[in-house]
Amino acid sequence: MQHSNRIPIKKLVQYFIIAVTGKETEFTTGSIRKAIFMLSIPMILEMMMESIFAIVDIAYVSQVSVNAVATIGLTESVITLVYAVAIGLSMAATAVVARRIGEKNIQGARETAVQAIALGISVSAIVGVIGFIYAKDILALMGGAPDLIAEGYGYTQLLLGGNITILLLFLINAIFRGAGDASIAMWALVLSNGLNIILDPIFIFGWGPIPEYGVMGAAIATNIGRGTAVLFQLCVLFFGWSRIQIGFRDMVIRFNVMLNLIRVSLGGIAQFLIGTSSWVFLMRLMSEFGSEVLAGYTIAIRVMMFTLMPSWGMSNAAATLVGQNLGAQQPDRAETSVWKTGKYNAWFMGLVSLIYLFFAYEIVGWFNTNPVVIENGGLCLQIIAAGYVFYAYGMVVTQAFNGAGDTGTPTKINLFAFWFFQLPLAYIAAITFNMGAIGVFIAITAAEVLLAIISMVWFRKGNWKKVKV
Repeated sequence: MQHSNRIPIKKLVQYFIIAVTGKETEFTTGSIRKAIFMLSIPMILEMMMESIFAIVDIAYVSQVSVNAVATIGLTESVITLVYAVAIGLSMAATAVVARRIGEKNIQGARETAVQAIALGISVSAIVGVIGFIYAKDILALMGGAPDLIAEGYGYTQLLLGGNITILLLFLINAIFRGAGDASIAMWALVLSNGLNIILDPIFIFGWGPIPEYGVMGAAIATNIGRGTAVLFQLCVLFFGWSRIQIGFRDMVIRFNVMLNLIRVSLGGIAQFLIGTSSWVFLMRLMSEFGSEVLAGYTIAIRVMMFTLMPSWGMSNAAATLVGQNLGAQQPDRAETSVWKTGKYNAWFMGLVSLIYLFFAYEIVGWFNTNPVVIENGGLCLQIIAAGYVFYAYGMVVTQAFNGAGDTGTPTKINLFAFWFFQLPLAYIAAITFNMGAIGVFIAITAAEVLLAIISMVWFRKGNWKKVKV
């Protein structure tokens, strides 16, 4: 009996090593469970690195001031609009690259990668100039008080000005994931976030000849960390350490490939603009209740990201499996992969929700000792965690649509759930019925549950199997 138990654990360790080193590249044949594991592990570790950095970052900045934490909250709610473009383009890149890999068309995957990077550079240049020049105005527009703007505008300026590092890191990792090279994407984030964690305290608090930059130091560390990782990604692409190798002959604009990418990404960009702009309005609504409430909400969201990121990793695995299996003419295998991934994700998110329900206030207390911050942050964690099992399926199914190149369906669902349901409910509950921040937290949970249910019903119809990219 003991012997039979030992074999699966030994095999699990072997699979883990294969997954992290990226030795497994065939996901359209064999065990679906193994394919999910091989893709999910590096993607989960990749997202865990991202969320660990988010937690460490806010922990350092919390030592500066409440204004510094609130500045990060306001800036991030604006930079999510950049993330929307990055994620929209990334979804298109993953879907098209995965489809080409499934079709065994490596040249097509290579062409897609080059066009995606060219698009990313163009967008980030425009955003960078606007963000750098108008940083103070952006913070004022978001409801930042004059003292907050004076202390924090340097952070906003550098983060928006250096957004090319965020955009390219997202985009090139999406290309690797679509190709099934999830481990390379993981190592890029390990490098980026490892550097961020080391450099954060040096630039925030000063060290040796480096002066104390305060909250602005967090932006300097982020740009250096992400910029270094982008250079690593480009080396991998040019020196052929992944399934896709780019040569100088590929460095030409191919309008048909680019237009196809734009067409697929428009749905993805719209989808995330709907989701993220609703977060911007929620953040604006939260700023009505003062800096301490806003700081509690910001800490709670950062803590949530710690657990949503692994979930997002599993969802990305589902997207790659759907894209590659559709390319290999195996729609039923693609669908089975999604429901299995959803089930594993639900188990994970269910366990996490229990931790938050019981220990929310203690967790928020690690980051800030202000009782108002702790009370609001803890309450936010508990209310939002109540819907975690629904989010698990919602995230996986949404990414499955995107992996198929059907970015339009989740866009419509997001529009209904966030704009027509969440925002009016949040405003009515918080302001009209005088519930304050609790009204906003309840609206967030209700909208995510609704989104998950609609997504699952729609996915069962199977129209996504017929999408061409």
